[in-house]
Amino acid sequence: MEDSTYDVKIWGIRKLQGKKKTTHNIRWVVGGKLHSRTFRTKALAESFRTELTAAQRRGEAFHISTGEPVTWKQEKDVLTWHAFVQTYMDEHWRDASGNHRKDRARILTDATEALWTTDKGKPDRDLMRTALQRWSYNTAHRGDECTVDIENAIAWADKHTVVLTALAEPSVVRAVLKRITEKKDGTPAAASSAVKAKRVLSHTLDYAVECGYLTANPLSAVKWKAPKVSRELDRTSVPSPKQVRALIDSVTRHKPSGPRLNAFFSTLYLTALRPEEAVNLTWGDVHLKPCSWDHETQQWCPPEAEHDWGEIVVREVAPDVGKRWTDSGELRDRRQPKGRAVGEQRHVPCPPKLTRVLRRHREEFGEGPGGLVFFGVQGRQLATCVYQDAWARARRQVLSKAQQATPLAEAPYDLRRACVSLWLEQGIVPAQVAAWAGHSQEVLLRVYAKCISGNEERDRRRAASGFKGF
Repeated sequence: MEDSTYDVKIWGIRKLQGKKKTTHNIRWVVGGKLHSRTFRTKALAESFRTELTAAQRRGEAFHISTGEPVTWKQEKDVLTWHAFVQTYMDEHWRDASGNHRKDRARILTDATEALWTTDKGKPDRDLMRTALQRWSYNTAHRGDECTVDIENAIAWADKHTVVLTALAEPSVVRAVLKRITEKKDGTPAAASSAVKAKRVLSHTLDYAVECGYLTANPLSAVKWKAPKVSRELDRTSVPSPKQVRALIDSVTRHKPSGPRLNAFFSTLYLTALRPEEAVNLTWGDVHLKPCSWDHETQQWCPPEAEHDWGEIVVREVAPDVGKRWTDSGELRDRRQPKGRAVGEQRHVPCPPKLTRVLRRHREEFGEGPGGLVFFGVQGRQLATCVYQDAWARARRQVLSKAQQATPLAEAPYDLRRACVSLWLEQGIVPAQVAAWAGHSQEVLLRVYAKCISGNEERDRRRAASGFKGF
């Protein structure tokens, strides 16, 4: 067999000391290809190594691609979906962001619900979903302590999902596709959520093919019409400058967090920063012109308002994904900005209006831990729930009942959309807007096309003026 060889070298067990737990890793080489597997306990690692060694001593051939003895091939036919998903998550954990890890665990939990072999004795649905998402499909916490109920749910799941090869049947994979494109209550999921779920399932099954468990991705045999995902900005969600002013003023009046959130929301609106970019901003990334000493008033004075431009440098983002999904064990997953290479930065102009707000903010609240610009009343990094709750409260106080029922300023992220919309409506070149906002030009033109086309009358006049003298 071309994929098999007797050239096998099995190495010893390595102890891997992590921040929260210790694992044990085995490495072996088959036909020059390195393979490895990690176990929660030394006993499991030793057991696996013993099985490899025993097969080698019996003179069995090993698969080069999988690293396993050829006689183990039959075990692939009994590999369950639950066990395979654990392997998939482990293989792709390290290089995935916290959000991707969390999304994959949730979507594959949805898929698992369509692959039970029986409902007899199945634990409560919510308990099972918690067990799968937070433990079974979470590489970093699978071995953590849990309640007896969680342990029992995981044990039940381990015995009652279909074998992986069952997904080669179109009817089975169609049932899975149907489940992951629905909400928990059975209603259709949003178009963007359905497309994402299908993408995750496809990637998972591609890995099954790569490992030799399936001969082809079964999704290719299923006809499925992807729902149309609207990429254009919903203009009804974009607040006007007066509405933004009223909303931020309302936030500011609510103590104790309100006064320090004034600068936070102003930054989102006047620079188009994403909330996860703003919460990670440090004063070292905010470049303001120095104040000058006024001998008459005997005090430091900022530059004249119209000349008081500054610059903000976006280096990292910190989305709130939860402690169980980050490598650091912190709530926020610090990483490069979306679509940016390691070390790449984005420079955004800081207009005079915002410069004055930031100067007052620093005078009143100082610097947060690590030089953070925005931080909570307890001195920690600004929590997502704090600014989301403040924004929701301001919406209820400022907007009418009819407006609250619409997408108008529904979330703090809409301040970013409002800023980009205004930049385009003011005639700023799309390439420049894309650079400031951290978008590709393609995405900018697709999402904000209506903002650009809304200036047709102005553009016609400009076009006509170019032909003067003809």
